[in-house]
Amino acid sequence: MPRVTFIEHDETIHEISADNDATLMEAALDNLVPGIDADCGGQCACATCHIFINDEWATKIPAREETEETMLELAEGVTEFSRLACQIRVNDTLDGLTVQLPEAQH
Repeated sequence: MPRVTFIEHDETIHEISADNDATLMEAALDNLVPGIDADCGGQCACATCHIFINDEWATKIPAREETEETMLELAEGVTEFSRLACQIRVNDTLDGLTVQLPEAQH
């Protein structure tokens, strides 16, 4: 089971185990990570699961698709490392992944 670390804007750390093939959003919800609201239930219809992926992990995750790009336009503080957690599926290559949550999601 891959391990994923979510870091809140205030540096609070949440280290969780995630099921393979679950999305990062589902893993966060299952483990009560604050700041991942998932208002749309993972349908890529909001931006309440906005996260930041650091550069070293960005190449291990599929690129953003058009729908995700559109939803990120609604989020605050978007950077080149912004992603929606509902669009990233967990697999063994993501073991050790660390993501940060934006300040706007606290």
